[in-house]
Amino acid sequence: MQSRRAFLKGTALAATGVLLRAPFPARAAESGLAQMAEKDGLVLLGEEPLVAETPAHLLDDAVTPTERMFVRLNGLLPQSAVDLDASGWTLTIDGEVERPLRLTLDQLQRDFETVSANLVLECAGNGRAFFQPPVEGNAWTWGGVGCPRWTGVRLWELLMAAGLEDSAVYTGHYGNDPHLSGDPTKHAISRGIPIEKALEEWTLIAWAMNGQPLGPLHGFPLRLVVPGYPGSVSQKFLTRIWVRDRVHDGEKMLGQSYRLPAHPVAPGSTVPDGEMEILGAIPVKSLITSPADGATVPAGRLFALRGHAWSGKGTVRAMHLSFDYGQSWVAAGLSAPANPFAWQRWVAEITLPTAGRYELWARATDPDGVMQPPVPPGWNPQGYANNMMHRIVVVAV
Repeated sequence: MQSRRAFLKGTALAATGVLLRAPFPARAAESGLAQMAEKDGLVLLGEEPLVAETPAHLLDDAVTPTERMFVRLNGLLPQSAVDLDASGWTLTIDGEVERPLRLTLDQLQRDFETVSANLVLECAGNGRAFFQPPVEGNAWTWGGVGCPRWTGVRLWELLMAAGLEDSAVYTGHYGNDPHLSGDPTKHAISRGIPIEKALEEWTLIAWAMNGQPLGPLHGFPLRLVVPGYPGSVSQKFLTRIWVRDRVHDGEKMLGQSYRLPAHPVAPGSTVPDGEMEILGAIPVKSLITSPADGATVPAGRLFALRGHAWSGKGTVRAMHLSFDYGQSWVAAGLSAPANPFAWQRWVAEITLPTAGRYELWARATDPDGVMQPPVPPGWNPQGYANNMMHRIVVVAV
């Protein structure tokens, strides 16, 4: 018989909008499912590893609340995260450095400048559900993104303290989250970034999100936040940064993982590993957060729309809306970001001429004039980097 504790956990999860199988899984704590009761309205895409996205209309806040931040684990939760126990935890920085470092959380907070910033974090597979033919992987729609306020230290300050060698060209990241198999010799994920990205001002090592210590689903006690790049490089449960003299070759760095074809390919093609290249900056994107998909709006008079836009290049230049399938466009007011790599609030007013069903399309333009396309920009075997225009349906009455 299902235990009362499991029943209550399952009930709490159901109240958040998450759909689960029954009975409640035995590895609930290790997989993260037990912590999903703290989330608000997320939609579960996978249980092991745990993956959940946020409906677009719940992403309306300028700073994404922790309870509405998407979840993407690659392995199981380390026991230290389940217990929220950072005793004995250290971060090692080694490899192509003059002075390898081994730092406690107290040393990080005491010896380096603490900074806070609103930074977008997005899964590379956000939008995967819209590729045709379909690709394998979690079927993200629009909600694998958020913009919380992160607090920590700048990675470049730690790298300078360690003394980068001239041979340093890449980083390799490691956490203490167990592999799904439980095999202690395997890493759940170990990705890295070019040293130039590691030295950017807004690449952080964070211990807090929205003014509170990181929770178990978001990397307690420490994680990387690498804005503008796929969320997979923002290693959670961070224990080591290995500075390398070559491109990192850790788990999910090789083969097809987080890579795009080096040239356009026919949908459904098999692309050899040698013809794939690492995905870097995320392309320009936007969301309509109000009204919600399926909402009723007035016909024949102005009504308001709003949402967010962001870009892997740090800022967005312009934002436009269409209600006639792209035949005409209305410019939206676009606010400046709180800091580079924060998303930008846009607002607009439009009038739908008659009663009926309409699609609203959102199109952002990046600093170089590159616009979102109306369809997925290029099929790829893993369904990455889909920045097609967000569209919702409204009914005018």
